[in-house]
Amino acid sequence: MSKIGNMRGFLASSIGVTCAAALALPLTPPAAAVNTPAAASAAATAAPTDNAATATGSRSTAEASGGTQSLPLAPLTRDRTLGRADEQGLLRRDVRHFSLVGVVWDDPTTELHGRVQVRTRAVGTGTWSDWQDVETHNAEHGADPDTAEGASGRVRGATAPLWVGDCDGVEVRVRADAATSAPHTDETTGGPRAATVTSPLPAGLRLELVDPGEDTASATARTTAEGTKAPAATEDRGARAATAHVTAPEPLAGRIAGRIAGRGTVPAAAPDNALTAVQASAANAELSVPLGATAIPALDRKATERELSVLRTGESARYPRAKPYIGPRPRIVTRHGWGANEKLREQWFGYTNTVKAAFVHHTATGNGYKCAQAPSVIRGIYRYHVVSMGWRDIGYNFLVDKCGNIYEGRAGGVAKPVMGAHTLGFNTNSMGIAVLGTYSSTKPSAATVTAIARLTAWKLGLHGGNPRGKTYLKSGGGNLYRKGKNVRLNVISGHRDGFATECPGRKLYGKLGTARTAAARYQGR
Repeated sequence: MSKIGNMRGFLASSIGVTCAAALALPLTPPAAAVNTPAAASAAATAAPTDNAATATGSRSTAEASGGTQSLPLAPLTRDRTLGRADEQGLLRRDVRHFSLVGVVWDDPTTELHGRVQVRTRAVGTGTWSDWQDVETHNAEHGADPDTAEGASGRVRGATAPLWVGDCDGVEVRVRADAATSAPHTDETTGGPRAATVTSPLPAGLRLELVDPGEDTASATARTTAEGTKAPAATEDRGARAATAHVTAPEPLAGRIAGRIAGRGTVPAAAPDNALTAVQASAANAELSVPLGATAIPALDRKATERELSVLRTGESARYPRAKPYIGPRPRIVTRHGWGANEKLREQWFGYTNTVKAAFVHHTATGNGYKCAQAPSVIRGIYRYHVVSMGWRDIGYNFLVDKCGNIYEGRAGGVAKPVMGAHTLGFNTNSMGIAVLGTYSSTKPSAATVTAIARLTAWKLGLHGGNPRGKTYLKSGGGNLYRKGKNVRLNVISGHRDGFATECPGRKLYGKLGTARTAAARYQGR
């Protein structure tokens, strides 16, 4: 049976220790990330822009911190016989800047049987894109139904998000599929009329336009320079963000916030994000990573084995004492490194017992991003998962870009068995790795496959997993396996192995055998 660790107790008992550590340890300043993708993204997103309705000027503090525009869809056509709208959408319109788009609806148990397409207008050129398809089958990603996250009442049905780059205009259409029932003839006042049966669209369809904002270091620096706290972005869905907060005495909180920003004391109104950033960073303290670090450095095999010895001493029940088949720890960009706004997520951490399997996914966000934009893509996915879909944090435990960079996902510590929301029915005792992009017909890069192998060799090795082996997981319920069934799976599986889905795309799924072999080799097997 899965054990979920509610971290409220941890926070209550150790906030003083964390705060003291924040003041005692030197926090890595944002400049340390100059050679990382996060730094390049910060430079790209800091370009002077404004929304389409006003003259071009410097980026506002609201835009710098990111935001979500949530727009209700309207009927575009109406079937007069059935009296319902079988196509909804929005005609071309000017909007505030956004880079990621998706469609959500009220009931997460309702599927959207139809086609979602968007057109967007690029900032700068004013050019409208062609119609782009948005992946509609996304219900298989999410928290298990019986968990607190899955039963929170905040979760929405949603498409996968699509990365479109910096845009300020949008048009969307959602068309219902023809249902499987046969066409029939209706008797009308004008005589017999052939009728086509269509699947109804879900209720409460809304277009979500996500501005990922600048990374937190850039946003904090901008706020300090302006001498004011950056206001929260206006969004319809702000009420679904986390409401649990950790508090500390004002002067101490202010100094912690300043140390994270590398700028001394900041305005007293800013401590919430500072404290949650300390909390997220402190979750990796067992790896001897300084608070506020933008990346966890790679280790060689001997150093990794020494680190495992230390971890076993501290938490022997979590890290098995068998012979250490473990790959060298890879470099991992932290949440601070990719610019997570820690105020968005719920503040407690959830854990499962161990990590017996890794499920590989693709984000289905498209492949049009540059590697320097990857942190911005992740910030967009994070905001979409939490603000638009109602999850407690980003769903994946790790993310990998097409250049092979590895990123920390859901908060709680990269070495720990953090409970994710990635593979419906199999989130217990597993981890989820999402590759940024769509890999149905596009091959993943060699660097991406290598990154998957290195990450799984290390993380599965921490918990005694053999990348070429098999394991059993108990299903929490899904469309392939009934709830409670013990299912035999590859230790490195694709999402489609646990749920009937196209994820992680045919081309990426075909490379998992290569990843298993390489990961076992990195472990010394």
